[in-house]
Amino acid sequence: MINYPIGDMLVRLKNAYLARHEQVVIPGSKMKEAVLSVLKKEGYIKDFKVDKQPPKSFITVYLRYNLDKHRRPQPAIQGLKLVSTPGRRIYISYNQIPPVFSGIGINILSTNKGILTGAQAQKAKTGGELICQIW
Repeated sequence: MINYPIGDMLVRLKNAYLARHEQVVIPGSKMKEAVLSVLKKEGYIKDFKVDKQPPKSFITVYLRYNLDKHRRPQPAIQGLKLVSTPGRRIYISYNQIPPVFSGIGINILSTNKGILTGAQAQKAKTGGELICQIW
C-alpha cells in the first residue's frame, strides 16, 4: 500500500534517473498524469504513455537525459524536494511562491485550476498546495 502516491512517483523517477534507466513504469492515476504532463511540458521527461488495463492502469515514463560539455548523458532532473506530505500539507498564496535555485527549477502546485507550475500560478494569480520543487 502506498501512502503518498505523488511522492512515490517522484522517488521512482529519481531512482530511475540514478540507475540510468530509459523508462520507468508506475501505477496510474489522473493526478500523476497531470504532474507528468507538466514535467513533459517543462522538458524534464521525454514522454509518458498510459496503459489502461482493467482493473488497474499503469504509466510508462520515458526519461530524458541531457549531454554535458564532455558529451556524457546527465539526468534532466538533477534533484527534487517533496514539500507537502500527507502529514504536513503546505498551502501558499500566489505571491508567496518561492523561486527554485534562482529560477533554474520549478515549483509544482495543485490549484483550483489544476496542476500548475509556480510561474503559471503567479500569472493566473491563484495559490494552492505546493507539491514539490524540481531542478
